[in-house]
Amino acid sequence: MTATLVHPQSSDTELHNRVTSARATLDTDVDDRRLLEMAAARGEGTLTAYDSLAVTTGKFTGRSPRDKYIVDERSSRDAIWWGAVNQRMPEYRFDELLDSVEAYLKRRTTVAQHLAVGADPDWRYPVDLTTERAWVALFARHLFIVPGEDGDRGREQPIRILHAPGYRVCADVFGSRSSTVIAIHPGRRTIVITGTEYAGEVKKSVFTLLNYLLPLRGVATMHCSANVGGNGSATIFFGLSGTGKTTLSNDPDRQLIGDDEHGWSDDGIFNIEGGCYAKTIHLSRETEPGIHAATNHIGTVLENVAIDPESNMPDFDDASFTENTRAAYSLDVLPNAAPRRVAGHPRNIVLLTADATGVLPPVARLTRDQAIAMYLLGFTSKVAGTERGLTEPEQTFSPCFGGPFLPLPPERYADLLAAKIDEHAPALWLVNTGWSGGSFTTGHRISIAHTRELVRAITDDALAGAETTSEPAFGLDVPAHVPGVPDDVLRPRDAWDDPAAYDAAATKLREAFRRRAEEQGIDPDLLGWLTA
Repeated sequence: MTATLVHPQSSDTELHNRVTSARATLDTDVDDRRLLEMAAARGEGTLTAYDSLAVTTGKFTGRSPRDKYIVDERSSRDAIWWGAVNQRMPEYRFDELLDSVEAYLKRRTTVAQHLAVGADPDWRYPVDLTTERAWVALFARHLFIVPGEDGDRGREQPIRILHAPGYRVCADVFGSRSSTVIAIHPGRRTIVITGTEYAGEVKKSVFTLLNYLLPLRGVATMHCSANVGGNGSATIFFGLSGTGKTTLSNDPDRQLIGDDEHGWSDDGIFNIEGGCYAKTIHLSRETEPGIHAATNHIGTVLENVAIDPESNMPDFDDASFTENTRAAYSLDVLPNAAPRRVAGHPRNIVLLTADATGVLPPVARLTRDQAIAMYLLGFTSKVAGTERGLTEPEQTFSPCFGGPFLPLPPERYADLLAAKIDEHAPALWLVNTGWSGGSFTTGHRISIAHTRELVRAITDDALAGAETTSEPAFGLDVPAHVPGVPDDVLRPRDAWDDPAAYDAAATKLREAFRRRAEEQGIDPDLLGWLTA
C-alpha cells in the first residue's frame, strides 16, 4: 500500500477493534494492514497509540555474526572470502537443515510474501519469504520492494528465505556453534534463519547474498546511504551501523534515495531496498523530525522500543531492552523520498566513522588513495547494541564499512569502487561522527548540529576549493573554515585539555592503522600517506 504521514491524533480506532477477530492464517501477499492485524491478534506485538507495532525480540536484540554460515558449494567455493566472517557449512548439512526447517514450517501457521530488491529494474531480484511471524512479513514489506501494478519482480532466479525463529538447531548433532543458525547458499540463492527473532538478520542476509551476486555482474555494492539534491547531484555515505548514515542522509532539503544498501552500475546508483531500518535510541521530533514522524506511522514496526504503559506511546529514551532500538518503515512514508530510488553518478562520497578515540577530525578532504585505503580499513567504533553483548563503543576495522556482509574478498569491492571513482571523479570526504575533546571516556560526542552543517557544506559544494590545513595525526586536509561550525571544532587537538594526551592517542591510533593495513595486506601503493 502507498502510505502517507498521519497526524499523531489520527489513530485508527477501527483497527484496534478488529484485531481480536483477525483470522489465524493469512493468504500470500496480503497487505500491510492485514499483517498488522494478524500480528496484534496473535500477540506478536502491541499496537501503540499511533497504530505502529511494537515488538520485542527476546535475547536477540542485534545480529549474531558468529552464527552466520556460507554453504561450501561448488558454484561459489573458489570465490568466497572464507574465514571468521564467512564460516563454512558443508552442503550436506545445509540440505539437512533445509529439509528439517521446511518440515517445521509446514506444521506452523506461516505467512508468505513475494517481494523484490533492486530499485533499478535492470538489477532487480525477486525475494520469496516464508515466515512464522506476521510482523516479520510486515517488516519485509517495509524493507524490501513491494511490486507495483506491473508486478515486476525482475527476471533473475528468486532469492528464497525460510525464516523460522521458533526452530532450534541441536548444536551438538548439527555441528553449529549454537541453536541459532543463519545459513546462505549462494548457488541456490536460499537463506535459512533459525533460532533468532531479530529481523535484521532477514535484511542483512539478503544484502550479503547480493554482495555476492551483483559484483559478479560488475556492479559495485555498497553499505551506504544516499541522497540527491535538486540539481541532480548525488551524495553517498559509507558507514557501519551507528555512524549516522540514516540520520545524515535524511536531509529535508534533499531527496532520500535510501538509508543503508546501494548498488553503483554504469548508469548510476540505485537503492537495493525499499525502506528504512532506523536506530531510534534518543530519537526526538526536534532533531530528526522526518524519522520521528515515520515512527508514528500506521504499521511502522518498532523493534525493542519501550512503550509507556499509560500513554501507549514509544519512549525512545528507554534502553531497557537494548541500545539498538529500531524502526522499520517504507520509504513511501517520508515526504522527501526520491520517487524512483535511483540517481546518476555521485558528486560526493562521504566515509563516515565514529572515532571513539577522539583523534580524527570532524571533516577532511581525502585523496583517491586515502579514500580507498580508508574504505578497505573501514575504521569505526561499533556502538552499543548493534551486536549481542556490546555495551560500549569498541574500536573496530570492518573492511568496506560492511565486513560482516562481504562474501567476496574486500579487494573485490575496493577495485569496483576505485574504478567508479577513477571514471567519475567525485569529491571524497571523511566525516567523523564520534568523539571530540578526548576519548569516549573523557570527551563528548561531536554535536549532530555541527555534523549536519559539515555535511550540508559538502553537498552544497561550499567546500569546493576551500582553504585547508594539514592535521597532525595523519596529514589529512581539513577545511580551515566551514559555515556554521566554530573553527576550533575542526581541529581535534585544540579540543583536548591536554595536547600531549591527544598526541599519545594519535600515535596509538596511527599504529593501529598501520598494523591493520599490514594484517589485511592492503596494497602499499595506497598507504604512502599513512607510512610517511
